[in-house]
Amino acid sequence: MLAELQGQIERITYTNEENGFTIAKVKVAGRPDLVCVVGNLLAPMPGEVMKMQGQWTNHPKFGEQFKIVSYKSMVPATVTGIQRYLGSGLIKGIGPVMARRIVKKFGKDTLEVIDCDVEKLSLVEGIGDKRIEMIKKAWSEQKDIREVMIFLQSHGVSSGFATKIFRQYGSQAIQVVEENPYRLATDIFGIGFVTADKIAEKLGFDRESELRAQAGILYVLNELSDEGHVYYPYEGLIEKSGEILAIASETIARALTTLALNKLIVIEDLNADYEDYQETNKAVYLAKFHTSETGISRRLKILLNGFRSIRHIDADKALCWAQEKLSITLAPNQAEAVKTACGSKVMVLTGRPGTGKTTIINCILKIFKALGVGIFLAAPTGRAAKRMSEATGYEARTIHRLLDFSPKKAGFQKNEDHPLDCDLLIVDEFSMVDCILMHHLLKAIPPHAAFIMVGDVNQLPSVGAGNILNDVIASGVVPVVELNEIFRQARQSSIIVNAHKINSGVVPSFKPSKGQLDDFFFIHKEEPEEVLEMVLELVKNRIPGRFGFDPIEGIQVLTPMHRGTVGAGNLNTCLQEMLNPTAKSVSFWGRNFRVGDKVMQIRNNYDKEVFNGDIGRITGLDEEAREVRISFDGRGVDYDFADLDEVVLAYAISVHKAQGSQYPVVVIPLHTQHYLLLQRNLIYTAITRGQKLVVVVGTPKALAMAVNNNKTRKRYTRLTQRLSGQL
Repeated sequence: MLAELQGQIERITYTNEENGFTIAKVKVAGRPDLVCVVGNLLAPMPGEVMKMQGQWTNHPKFGEQFKIVSYKSMVPATVTGIQRYLGSGLIKGIGPVMARRIVKKFGKDTLEVIDCDVEKLSLVEGIGDKRIEMIKKAWSEQKDIREVMIFLQSHGVSSGFATKIFRQYGSQAIQVVEENPYRLATDIFGIGFVTADKIAEKLGFDRESELRAQAGILYVLNELSDEGHVYYPYEGLIEKSGEILAIASETIARALTTLALNKLIVIEDLNADYEDYQETNKAVYLAKFHTSETGISRRLKILLNGFRSIRHIDADKALCWAQEKLSITLAPNQAEAVKTACGSKVMVLTGRPGTGKTTIINCILKIFKALGVGIFLAAPTGRAAKRMSEATGYEARTIHRLLDFSPKKAGFQKNEDHPLDCDLLIVDEFSMVDCILMHHLLKAIPPHAAFIMVGDVNQLPSVGAGNILNDVIASGVVPVVELNEIFRQARQSSIIVNAHKINSGVVPSFKPSKGQLDDFFFIHKEEPEEVLEMVLELVKNRIPGRFGFDPIEGIQVLTPMHRGTVGAGNLNTCLQEMLNPTAKSVSFWGRNFRVGDKVMQIRNNYDKEVFNGDIGRITGLDEEAREVRISFDGRGVDYDFADLDEVVLAYAISVHKAQGSQYPVVVIPLHTQHYLLLQRNLIYTAITRGQKLVVVVGTPKALAMAVNNNKTRKRYTRLTQRLSGQL
């Protein structure tokens, strides 16, 4: 038989935002001590009064507890309870200090005043019209959110997502979820198909329904795009979808047809002339990727065949003039690169570190600036753009800023109707450019402009879907110049020399030759725990002590994986505790964030103009406003607590996330524990992120495995075939 208990929450001992599980201390009338209650609660707040049903239990370690089975939230009755309730962070605009002032003014009538006559709050010192509007809106939303929360929790959704769901759908939230819970998987960041599927099941949706099959297929295609695939073979997609959905392939095939008719996907079926092409003739694309890939092919061809607004010049004379002006002498293939740029509409310049890509860019800039040509420089990330600016002396922007993304207008403002006003566009770190971004970029380049793509084809491909740089090179339709000679200054760096060895399949030596800088170290540790211990020691003591680098700003730990003892997750927990143990903090989404933490954005947020992979520092935490402020390259961005699932600690990050960035010092844990991801291009990319010092910690076996594994994961794209006329 269930017992009943009524009391006021005095403090929250623990709460998990993801599933609502809470341990709280509750004040019960007639009992001198606080009662420990445990159970799933909806955003519990100190001061909140609850009428609970449950069972008394005796925990072997923590003693008597009341295990909640069901409960009802009630309005707090006492002045103290109201003050705690309002000051708990429930409402933006009211913190502990303001709650005290309000309750002092209105006493037990406080909640009625906020609910029915909020304008009276102007009688309280420090509350003006702006704050009243903020409180009014937050109070209204909170009531609506609670209604949504109760509905969602009854169908298995965690309280942590309630704010996001309400923000997306507003007062229509319950209606939307009841009609099609699978929308949550595509509309709400963090809610996947599995969660949406559980909700659908509780709402009575048939597991064999075509609606479920359609949602499952879209989920699988999105997951595959996260692995880099622009499309996926038809039969393979049916198989993968069947594994996840556990339904008949005939149902999946019907759902594919419906999705295609509704133009959510494109099924591209090649005719008999292409029977030998790849594994299958049928390719399934999410509609946006098909639009992008076909658009890239069409627009690149238009660009290649269009007239060139830059007047014809004698490339040999221009080359001699530029070398004289810059007081340099170029190597033969460097000279070839400059001459190719002088005469080409579109070209690719690729090469490893130390081969002079920046020198070539400066030479090209010198020539075309003298001609009065309008030039734009860009790169995929803020750090890469900043580095390009420093290396050339000219302004470089991120591609998103170049294309003038507007959150209010929900899109790039530079496009075929409003093209870039330039005659030459040079984009660096092009290996990072994915299919979607390439399409938007090409739409904005005027047909008369010249276009130079600069990048290292040996690096990891883009985080997003596609393999653009490799596909363009493989198509053979664009002139490509590869720089392959390491120059004298670069040869003095063990980082550069060893990176080239790795790229050639040679396990590097860690004894620098005479005259080389001592900037690359390998520390042999066999056990994962030993690797972890050494990484922590290097970051906190050894590198700062010997070389003077700041452990947070100057040192970046790069790891192949997220999981495991030396994966990014555990490394971040240990590094945070070691480097920033006591700062003001907030826990949300199962993560703990502290003022001063180094953090990374993990999805594109166009409203905030912060993008996947951007690294910043937490500079402030406002419990009253329920916001965290993060500085990205000096620009402050505010995050609501509910948005903190877009951010992770970044003391250690994956090698993939480090693309396009460079750091003074890179520390790389490398262990056979990472065997699934030990690939040559991964270790090559990791090492080439270091500017002044690279330290690898781990086993020689793991390094050898990575260097000898030149098999890269296949990415399904058809761009090469489209560009070369095979499709």
